[in-house]
Amino acid sequence: MEIKFGPAGNSESFYEDGLRSALEAPKWLNQKGLTAYEYQCGHGVRISDDAAGDLGAEAKKYDVTLSVHAPYYISLSSVEEEKRRRSVDYILQTLRAADRMGAGRIVVHSGSCGKITRREALELAKNTLSEAIKAADENGFGHIRICPETMGKVNQLGNIEEVMELCSIDERLIPTLDFGHINAQSLGKFRTKEQLEYIFDLMENKLGIERASMFHSHYSRIEYTNSGEKKHHTMAETEYEPDFEPIAEIIAERGFHPIMICESAGTQAEDAIKMRDIYRSYLG
Repeated sequence: MEIKFGPAGNSESFYEDGLRSALEAPKWLNQKGLTAYEYQCGHGVRISDDAAGDLGAEAKKYDVTLSVHAPYYISLSSVEEEKRRRSVDYILQTLRAADRMGAGRIVVHSGSCGKITRREALELAKNTLSEAIKAADENGFGHIRICPETMGKVNQLGNIEEVMELCSIDERLIPTLDFGHINAQSLGKFRTKEQLEYIFDLMENKLGIERASMFHSHYSRIEYTNSGEKKHHTMAETEYEPDFEPIAEIIAERGFHPIMICESAGTQAEDAIKMRDIYRSYLG
């Protein structure tokens, strides 16, 4: 299987080309040699069933693999039961949109730790995610993979170990490895090939090589402070971390086939092309 590369949402150049609607994205991406597109529902699932179906048809026509980012305000680990129930509902809304557009994956944030311990937060998140999986099955969305994402701020739930534990509750779950987030939350401990190998080894050991090989991914250079993630940057801004080269080298060596979504600030399609070319340079 081949790796898919594409942007999260639309680059500035998309609008500069006179385009406005996400329905125009698959053709535009296809013309650039990109094969993935992550539709953004970060501020709520607002796409209609009809529009989702139309986007899915365009994506199929132009051989673009779709995924959907669920609302940012989902909190699987909230101490408030009502917020956790609403989070399950937001996941269902995202799954419905994904189903209508033929997307096989949704990306979900896990929440923060707040005033409770990381272990307490993780247990709450695992319980909420289990409820979401049950609800997904009951509503006919069990075929869509939920992909818990590694987070970028120090006080957020979702370091690499926590995401692997979340994914362990059901074999259909696969992680979203956001390499910029992982590095930012750890305050710069995941930049070199040797450091990054730990992530891949852990994922293989916890999930098995089949699931590990198809992981979902976000990448961008991210500026961080002592609190973790501060701001996304472009690949051209090389003063920020991490570099993509060691990530691409590991993926090529292991023969993995993830979906690689670029989250650069405004240049995500252009940088997705750079990521694709860097990856290809490591193929034998």
